[in-house]
Amino acid sequence: MSRQVPRQRRLDIANGRVDLSHGAGGRAMAQLIDEIFRAAFSNPLLDQANDCAVFPVTGGHIALSTDSYVVSPIFFPGGDIGSLAVHGTINDLAMAGSVPVYMAAGFVIEEGFPLRDLQRIAASMATASRASDVAIVTGDIKVVERGKADGVFITTTGVGRIPPGVALSGDQARPGDKVLVSGFLGDHGAAIMSKRAGLGFETDILSDSAALHTLVAEMIRASGSALRLLRDPTRGGIGATLNEIAHQSSVGIMLREEAIPVRENVAAACELLGLDPLYVASEGKLIAIVAPQEATRLLQAMRKHPLGRDACIIGDVIEDPDHFVQMTTGFGGGRIVDWLFGEHLPRIC
Repeated sequence: MSRQVPRQRRLDIANGRVDLSHGAGGRAMAQLIDEIFRAAFSNPLLDQANDCAVFPVTGGHIALSTDSYVVSPIFFPGGDIGSLAVHGTINDLAMAGSVPVYMAAGFVIEEGFPLRDLQRIAASMATASRASDVAIVTGDIKVVERGKADGVFITTTGVGRIPPGVALSGDQARPGDKVLVSGFLGDHGAAIMSKRAGLGFETDILSDSAALHTLVAEMIRASGSALRLLRDPTRGGIGATLNEIAHQSSVGIMLREEAIPVRENVAAACELLGLDPLYVASEGKLIAIVAPQEATRLLQAMRKHPLGRDACIIGDVIEDPDHFVQMTTGFGGGRIVDWLFGEHLPRIC
């Protein structure tokens, strides 16, 4: 539960109902988490508002993260719900700088779901977990009546070890720091929405779903304590993720539109679908904030890794009491990259 919400009218608990916007990664989701779940579960670890909890154990610290996956369609160009569930949980652990070691998986399966599809999903999860050297060590299965779910939903929980001296957190960005991304943004969200809409392009749009922990390990080795924080821009894209960071760290962020990498076919799909690429999910990319003196070294290290070869610097952390994310456009103007309002991409992960 990593969402932080700016001040606004409180939820109408007595009469309100959950709608799709509450799962979209923007302001409504942040408010739901803040006023319902964080209010109920509040504790020092949860209140740090990071993608996973980091807590001390004998001999060091471990990281713990959990997430649920309801993506539609279940099978999509570049992946499926199984590999996505493994990659997503590994990435949440990796954003804390941890080395993922174990996972648990829970399945809610609708009556009538084809066994061949379930086997395909399990095989995909197994392949992804073995390739990442992260064992799925326990799990659970529930079956609900036909029409009470939508095929299969998966919940995964992961545990990772935090190496000595590593302490990444969303509240550590400082004015002057540089904002980096590890490559082209929006591939996953565009692949899902293009599949739903039946759009065809000369070059297929593939999800970028991938496990980022080995890239993160190289980044930590290159930058050490100069690396302030990491985030993976899933639901809500970099627009929502950078707003989270700005509020956690009480800073502003200034982006350069021309520096933000988006593939031509992804940009075309977004234009056809009326979407802003800044708010479209990636599942195999990360945002890094690093002290300015180490930005070049970090960028070089990222580009040496297969998952970071298209890394680039896209902006700067600035002083701003309002904690705005702003962007200089390609025409020399400016715009506010605000929190996402309403439902942008439902069932994207």
